[in-house]
Amino acid sequence: MLFIKKGLAIIVGSILLSLGINVFLTPHEILDGGIIGLSLILHYLFQLKIGLMIIVLSAPIFVLAWFKYRTYFFNSLHGLLISSMVIDLLKPLRTAVRIDPLLSSVLGGIFVGLGIGLMLRFETSTGGTDLLAQFISDQTSINVGVVIFIIDAAVILIGGLLISPSTLLLSMVTILSVGIFTSLLTRNST
Repeated sequence: MLFIKKGLAIIVGSILLSLGINVFLTPHEILDGGIIGLSLILHYLFQLKIGLMIIVLSAPIFVLAWFKYRTYFFNSLHGLLISSMVIDLLKPLRTAVRIDPLLSSVLGGIFVGLGIGLMLRFETSTGGTDLLAQFISDQTSINVGVVIFIIDAAVILIGGLLISPSTLLLSMVTILSVGIFTSLLTRNST
């Protein structure tokens, strides 16, 4: 039964994450943080596939997980592959809805945070910095949403410099929303 619940969490979480990215973030060149944010930067600058870049950029973290945290490796590999595939499959939704950039940054953050939080609640993730944040959280007892927020802030500062100041401001709103909703879903998970 746990296997089925975890599988459903990965699928639903991946869909929520993908909707947040494709429907709300990419139409306005808004960033999330972490590996997703770095993948979005590469997409905005070089038109690379977001899901594929998430896999490529997550590879070093998964190598670390293989040697140091094998349980996390196996628990997150499915989340990484499925969420990356769903992000690229739902690319056509990028033009489906057009709303105000500020509202889009809030809604994108909510969807991404719910997707990540749901997966983390069932001890899986998209890997990348979510996986790294889970490692740090386990070692320090700092809520994983707070750790993700700190990592995300560094990524959007880089993106703001490379893309535009408006990207930076809207992305700050997004990562705040991601952090809040990830924290809400993970605060009682242990």
